[in-house]
Amino acid sequence: MIETLSSDISRRTLLGGLAVGLATGSAEAIGRNPRIGGSIRVAGLTSSTADTLDPAKGNTALDYMRHYMLYSGLTQYDGQLRARPGLAESIATRDNVTWRIRLRRGVHFHNGKALSPDDVVYSLMRHRDPATGSKVKAVAEQFASARRTGADEVELRLTGPNPDLPVILAGANFLIVENGRRDFKVANGTGPFTLAAFAPGIRTVVRRNPNYWKPGRPYLAEIEMIAIPDELSRVNALLSGDVQAVLAVNPGSVKRVRSSPSHAVMETKSGLYTDIIMRQDHPTTGNPDFVMAMKYLLDRELMKRALYRGFATIANDQPISPVDPNFNPAIPQRPFDLDRAKFHLRRAGLVGMRIPIYVSPAANGSIDMGSILQEYGARIGLNLAVNRVPADGYWATHWMKHPLTMGNTNQRPTTDLMFSLFFQSDATMNEAGWKNARFDKWLLEARASTDAARRKAIYGDMQWLLNQNGAVGIPVFISLLDGYDRRLKGLSSIPLGGLMAYNFGEYVWWDA
Repeated sequence: MIETLSSDISRRTLLGGLAVGLATGSAEAIGRNPRIGGSIRVAGLTSSTADTLDPAKGNTALDYMRHYMLYSGLTQYDGQLRARPGLAESIATRDNVTWRIRLRRGVHFHNGKALSPDDVVYSLMRHRDPATGSKVKAVAEQFASARRTGADEVELRLTGPNPDLPVILAGANFLIVENGRRDFKVANGTGPFTLAAFAPGIRTVVRRNPNYWKPGRPYLAEIEMIAIPDELSRVNALLSGDVQAVLAVNPGSVKRVRSSPSHAVMETKSGLYTDIIMRQDHPTTGNPDFVMAMKYLLDRELMKRALYRGFATIANDQPISPVDPNFNPAIPQRPFDLDRAKFHLRRAGLVGMRIPIYVSPAANGSIDMGSILQEYGARIGLNLAVNRVPADGYWATHWMKHPLTMGNTNQRPTTDLMFSLFFQSDATMNEAGWKNARFDKWLLEARASTDAARRKAIYGDMQWLLNQNGAVGIPVFISLLDGYDRRLKGLSSIPLGGLMAYNFGEYVWWDA
């Protein structure tokens, strides 16, 4: 039997024990003795009345931060995006279909209830129930069954092989809740912090859990999370000391932050992208020639230089970035070409038509990107009407709700997860409503293969398909830029999201 917690290290044996810290960010790794105590305030980008305490419904950076502080997962990411033991001491399989999950003993929920296999079974299978409204329902469809097989053991059976399962289970949406929990007006998890206050759209306050299952952690006494949608105001709050860490510093603000002796900016290369979403259920944006015209209208070099000050990597309308080991570099780079864009626009019969596009500070760089597209569009007879809408409530009110909008998607830990969440035909976050039977078939074939080389080849073909026929335009992959007070110690880079993939809470401490 293979005892594994990550597909890329499945040929070795990974034993249980306490979950390790992120390789470069833990106190032990950098030889410091963290101080217990201290309070910080952290600012994200967006919040709304849709803010939730239910991990299954998490959809924004602040949701993910909140959930990682309040709940724990069966596995956790390390600095190389591998799965390490979490609530599961080990996850073992012979065939990548049937998985035996052995749980850690002595773990308790915030209300004192001991963690049991029933909590895990419920947490995994609730994603399949449409009434749950899970953002990862499409991924969880592969959970054929889960059952308790011992006092500390669960058997999870999949509909087909998937060697990525341990990595998938480390995601924020798959954090473990107590058996039968449906009311998420309060949070009862096993995470490093307990909930002190929660006002959707306003603030979240968490306090140190003295009974956390990792001895000595977390270090901070209290963390308050708020949203400051305007980046200038967010940076001002950091430099004035109103907050001690902020997500998504704009490239234009890096020099200003770094000029302060008390503050720093951490850059993380990632697969984050802001994309143009062309809904396929609308006759205009669903026209293949319109889609191709928009892709040729993307001046990627200009966007990298002018919008992101070089803190970006050129993309090619494929959602898999060079950070991902399955990235396909063989796809010819699509150039910026006004003549080809005009050709496709004419063939679509859309010359002179007024088409609104919705942009927002919530989608990194989308406002400036919209302006560039508007200017170039005017040169080929495309009348793009740029509608700037507030960051507050953008994801609930505008994203995917209009024919032409802008999205903002973080890299996922596996290629399969990126494809399953955003491009599989029935995925709830399939932004463009793009449906392709061949893509869906290849996704299942790759998932079923135990040959890593074959899986990579299939994923490469899927990227070709998205580059040629997909309904989103992806100009660049954006580096993550986090601003922080230098007294905040223990931070490290991880490409899945800002502030250590939103999981910084249990690792950082206040050195003051």
